[in-house]
Amino acid sequence: MQKVMIVGGGVGGTTVLKLLSESEVFSIVCMADTNESAEGMLAAKERRIPTVIDWSMGLERDLDIIFDTTGDPSVYKKIKRDMGEQTILIPGSVALIMTKLFEEKNRLISKLENTSAKMDLILNTTSEGMVVIDHEGFIIMFNDSAERASDTKREDVIGRHIKDFIPSTGLLRVMQTNQKEVNQEITLSNGMELITTRIPLVNADKEIIGAFSVFRNKTEAVQLAEQITDLKEIQTMLQAIIQSSDEAISVVDDQGRGLLINPAYTRITGLTKTQVIGKPASIDIYEGESMHMKVLQTKKPVRGVNMRVGPKHKEVIVNVAPIIVDGCLKGSVGVIHDVSEIQALTHELNRARQIIRTLQAKYSFDDIIGASEEMKLPIEQAKLSARTPATVLLRGESGTGKELFAHAIHNASDRKFNKFVRVNCAAISESLLESELFGYDEGAFTGASRGGKVGFFEEANQGSIFLDEIGELPANIQAKLLRVLQEKEIIRVGGTKPIPINVRVIAATNINLEQAIANGSFREDLYFRLNRMPIFIAPLRKRKEDLRELAEHLINKINQEYGRSIEGITAAAIHKMQIYNWPGNVRELENILGRAIIFMKLNETVIDIHHIPDFIEEIPLKQEKLLMKPSGYVSGKPLSEIIDQYEAEIIQQAFHTHKGNKTLTAKALGISVRNLYYKMEKLKL
Repeated sequence: MQKVMIVGGGVGGTTVLKLLSESEVFSIVCMADTNESAEGMLAAKERRIPTVIDWSMGLERDLDIIFDTTGDPSVYKKIKRDMGEQTILIPGSVALIMTKLFEEKNRLISKLENTSAKMDLILNTTSEGMVVIDHEGFIIMFNDSAERASDTKREDVIGRHIKDFIPSTGLLRVMQTNQKEVNQEITLSNGMELITTRIPLVNADKEIIGAFSVFRNKTEAVQLAEQITDLKEIQTMLQAIIQSSDEAISVVDDQGRGLLINPAYTRITGLTKTQVIGKPASIDIYEGESMHMKVLQTKKPVRGVNMRVGPKHKEVIVNVAPIIVDGCLKGSVGVIHDVSEIQALTHELNRARQIIRTLQAKYSFDDIIGASEEMKLPIEQAKLSARTPATVLLRGESGTGKELFAHAIHNASDRKFNKFVRVNCAAISESLLESELFGYDEGAFTGASRGGKVGFFEEANQGSIFLDEIGELPANIQAKLLRVLQEKEIIRVGGTKPIPINVRVIAATNINLEQAIANGSFREDLYFRLNRMPIFIAPLRKRKEDLRELAEHLINKINQEYGRSIEGITAAAIHKMQIYNWPGNVRELENILGRAIIFMKLNETVIDIHHIPDFIEEIPLKQEKLLMKPSGYVSGKPLSEIIDQYEAEIIQQAFHTHKGNKTLTAKALGISVRNLYYKMEKLKL
């Protein structure tokens, strides 16, 4: 062992001290420095190495090597002069080199230790067991997963021959053949079954230096295989769902590059996979900004954004949401809806709603056309009444749309899902009216059905009943109706037991009820019951500014009924119609437009002024026609027959004047609609 003295307790001397202290070749016999508190002197004392303040005192020892780390040339010369002939003096420059080498050694050792620690961490955290043997077959590595899989401690196998641990091992064979073996079954000495893969270890010179095995418990391997199979099935199913979806789907990664699209996306945008996959998310945008990029920036979803996409400039609505996995943004997924398809579906839905409405109440407030001040008030009143259970009385001339209002009130109320029963009080004979309204019990009268019959009021229970031409009710029916409104119950014809009902009554009339009360034909108490929510609907002559909108609405309706495709009506035709006072109101307007469309040529698409009849010339001279003189005395005919003949002529002329409208005809003749029906039946008109 070489005896060493170090001169200088600075950084260099301290480094040499630490370096030589770790060596088994050198023995430090002395540390010299004039400063006893120098770093090297203190380090030497900690190691119980003798120290001196004068290096010459150390020469008394039998030294082999002296390290001069002072860096002072004069000190180096004195030591060289006074040391023994067999002693080697190493100057400070050499000591510095040794210091650098020592530091580099420590750095490499630290790096190696860190790398080794990382490798051990990786090997011990992997879920697969790992065993490594050297070229002689002795175990040199055994990780944590191998301990768990084999139920064996590491310290019990390290250094043992692989045959002692696994008698049937194939690792020795792998070293001999230099061939990898994959997914082989093996049984340990404790009976545990494993699935292993064996790989030979080859150095840079292609020499076999060992082998390693990666294995897993057979039960775990089977379970893992099943899970992988399940995951593949799920993945296949998800891909099939995405590819078969009618919704256009596009997926981008966190950088906004296309990852996936489905056939529906190609159908709507016209872009193929090669044009989208791997390309920026904005590749499909024709008009608007990329919602994928916006979502990737904000990490918040967007809904219902309108834009145009693809070479077809297709108008679409886009919904995009971020894809976040374990708190990390992985990309975004977008769903594209074709606006034209949505519009078609909306159209079909509206048609379905119209069909459903025809089963009960056909119309809603959207079907009431009119923006004039004369229509705004009754519409607002009707909407207000729909929110209450109050009885509504609709008043206005025939053809103004009273029944339309009744439908709309029912459909806007909380009874819209219950029945809406319509009753024309003037169209049912007086003898049948009571039984039709209130029903009858079995045996109530001759010809009554077995088991009786439910009346209109019972049928409308929990819903609404529309009583049109309420002013034509006879006195006895008015009394029973009054009881229904007061007591909320009915009594069938021939019955004695009251039946409670919950019915919303909507009545309508075109006669002057106040005058009828004065004449004694209508009960005043019933009037006050019905008149709780009166709504007056203006005639068409008082709201002619609605003519164009009404005409366009009616043209669309007639197009559907007649299978035509009339696009509209000219301003000249509207102006011509505004001259007329429309005694038949909207009903007459619909008749005129229907007649015009019927006689239009197939290549004509717009109603013009020549399609509208000359109203002014056709306005009948009511007084002249109604006051026409009778045909005169006819010999051989009795007076009653002559009077009937004259009465029939008058009624026919009145019908012609009012274009077949019975209500207007009865009003012009000063008789009730019921009386008109009676005379028509009597005179066989």
